Amino acid sequence: MNTRRRISTAALAGACGLGLIALSGCSAATTGGSGGKLRVTASFYPMEFLARQIGGDHVEVSNLTKPGVEPHDLELSPKQTGQLGESGAIVYLKGLQPAVDEAVAQSGVKNIADAAAMTTLEKHGDEVDGHDHGHAAGGADADPHIWLDPVKYAEVARGVNATLAKADPAHEADFRKNTDALVKKLDGLNADFEKGLKNRASDTFLTTHAAFGYLAERYGLTEEAINGLDPESEPSAHRIKNLHTVAEKHQVSTVFFETLANPATAKALAGDLHLKTDVLDPLEGITDASRGKDYFGVMRANLAALQKALGTK
Repeated sequence: MNTRRRISTAALAGACGLGLIALSGCSAATTGGSGGKLRVTASFYPMEFLARQIGGDHVEVSNLTKPGVEPHDLELSPKQTGQLGESGAIVYLKGLQPAVDEAVAQSGVKNIADAAAMTTLEKHGDEVDGHDHGHAAGGADADPHIWLDPVKYAEVARGVNATLAKADPAHEADFRKNTDALVKKLDGLNADFEKGLKNRASDTFLTTHAAFGYLAERYGLTEEAINGLDPESEPSAHRIKNLHTVAEKHQVSTVFFETLANPATAKALAGDLHLKTDVLDPLEGITDASRGKDYFGVMRANLAALQKALGTK
């Protein structure tokens, strides 16, 4: 199972002593980026995308999670903790990355956008081997993958807009204009999913872990996860038997795997069931292997993959 590592208070205090981060008793943080731009630190790709889209030319955005790194496994270096403390604004999702949560709480930064507080989080997750493997974010067992629902992602966008406007009031009008344009595009994406997933042969899809609960709920689908929370773990014989039954009953054609996790288990299951495999990207990061250059490109690739797998007409 993925290890969620926490950065210690002692490490943060050490960074403070080196002048790297603004904690209580440290020197004031620098909030300006190059060219007078607002310095924004994002926790991982979906938050970085919002900050760039809304901030436009007025922000300098840094992402704590580098391309190809599984966000849950992020460890913060002293340089990154310093980067947080020197931010004019932080955009993150509380509960997804414990190391980031602790560093943000002690950063001393005033303008913080927590995506988990900007929309309603719900409990999702598959019943795997008799145990509910939900996610913990914004409350016990709440699912953090809100960005995979365009409607909820739009709600978060409006919240990020408010934070950036507070951090840089001089450019409030531009932030609002950029937010309106982004929300309009997200509304269009939602409409495309609604229209594109009508007249389908099946409502059920199989994937490596329970990342698509909000997407499934939005469009009336059922997600069956092989491993619940952890895409790297091995499913039990009981779970494999259960998935055989699900696949036959619900006319499942495809087992989905994701770009940042090992596809071996998904491919082995697909072989056992004589099913196809394909990628359904949870969009936790963009790499050269991603089926799109940004959020919208990957989400449309996800729609196309679902249409094919669910037998839409």
